[in-house]
Order: sequence, then structure tokens, then C-alpha cells
Amino acid sequence: MRPNNKGSPIDDIAYLSRSEHRAPILVALTARPRSRSELWEMTGVSSSTVRRTLSEFEERNWIRKEEYRYETTLLGAHIASAVSELIERIEIERTVRDVWQWLPDEESGFTIEMCADAVVTTAEADNPYAPVNRFLTLVGETDWFRFVGSDIALLEPCRDEFCQRVVDGMQAEIIDPPGVATYIRSTYPELSAKTLESGNLTVRLHEDLPRYGIAIFDHRIAVCGHDPDSVTVRVLLDTDSEDARDWAETKYDFYRHQTSTVPLEMAVE
Repeated sequence: MRPNNKGSPIDDIAYLSRSEHRAPILVALTARPRSRSELWEMTGVSSSTVRRTLSEFEERNWIRKEEYRYETTLLGAHIASAVSELIERIEIERTVRDVWQWLPDEESGFTIEMCADAVVTTAEADNPYAPVNRFLTLVGETDWFRFVGSDIALLEPCRDEFCQRVVDGMQAEIIDPPGVATYIRSTYPELSAKTLESGNLTVRLHEDLPRYGIAIFDHRIAVCGHDPDSVTVRVLLDTDSEDARDWAETKYDFYRHQTSTVPLEMAVE
């Protein structure tokens, strides 16, 4: 007997989501025809469960059987495509669910789609410097570094390592608020002078920078979110997404074009 079509679309969504094997089976059959034994091996559920699921799919006209293998119909392929997209969207959302408040907002042009395949490193109670350590890893893999933002929380814990990379030849350009630049220069005068005198670091000042930080490396970009109350880095999200890089480059250029280089004599005095 065919299923009653008078139910709502939510009923079919609920049917697919009630068991974790159903959506993967439908998606797998969209890729290519498969036998019942292949699906059993792929899902790890019992052969009777696979048989029952295939029967339910056939009742919905989502699949058809050709000899000993099953494949999706146009209807089934339509559903599988939507399910795959929904699963991907939820997977992306889950990676940033707990840290979204620290990331750029929608008005900045940043989108959740840019977080696909991103590495999301968060500060935890047992590893509060995890984002900083991830940042240092990325710094160690680049020859050209650019940064814009008011996030002293990111650079402060790793100042020695970062400055040494600059002295050793990494080209860097940083757009800072004047207050941050003054703090660094007055707190670490010798380190600041040594780094600037290397000729590899350019400092620019801007009064109105975003609440987050944007770091641009050779092959990845990173967004840093920090808690202004505790002045701690909460998350570092880095990705090689082309869309994310275009966004980061655009934002960086926007602020860069509004600044001028700080003269060396002023920066090291």
C-alpha cells in the first residue's frame, strides 16, 4: 500500500530524520546504483532494516529497482539533493553555533557559507590559548601577513614569536587603533624598535576599526573574535575559501585606503 500523501511535507522530513541511515542511503543511491548488500555495508545497520527502508522508498517512488540494484528516480534525486544541502547547512551552522556572536555580522558581508570547511578554534577552560596557538601555526606558514582590527588580545600573548618572524623576514602590515599602537610601543619599546627597524613591518593607524580581527596569510584568511570585557580571544576561524578571502581582502583594503604609514621615527621613539 502506498503512503498517504495527505500528510504535510514535515511528515516526510520527519521520516527521513528519525533514523540516521535513511538520508545517507537515498543520497548514496543518487550517486550511482547500489545493491542491498552495498547499502548494508555502507550503513552498518541490519539487512532487514535496509530491506524495509528500500521498500518504503519504493512506496514513495523515490527509488526503483533494476535487476539487483537500486537507483533514485527523479523524485528521489530531488529529495536527496535537498536533504544533502540541508545537512551541509546544518553542519556548517553547528561548527559556529557557539561562537557566532564573536564573528562579523551580516552587515559586514560575512556569511555563514564562508565557514564551510573552516577550522574553528575556540578558547576552552583547559586550553584558553588554543586560538592564539592556531594563529601562531598560521603565522609560521606564511611569508606575507596582513592584519586589521582592534584585537590586541590576539597579538599580545604571542608578541615575541610574532616579532621574531618579522625580524627573520616575514613581511607584515598591521592596521591598529592608535591606542593599541601606543600601548605596544610604550610597554615593549625595545621589542617594538627591533621589529620596526627590520624594515619588514609596516604599521598603519585607524580610529574606527571593526570589533573583530582579520588576518590574511599566503593561503588562508582568519577571523578572530574576542571578548572586549575580558580581553580574551574566544575564537579563531581560518579558511582557504575563495569567497572568504575576497571578503577579507575587500575589508582590509577599505581600511588601508583610509590610513597612512606611521613614520619609523615616530613608531620607535
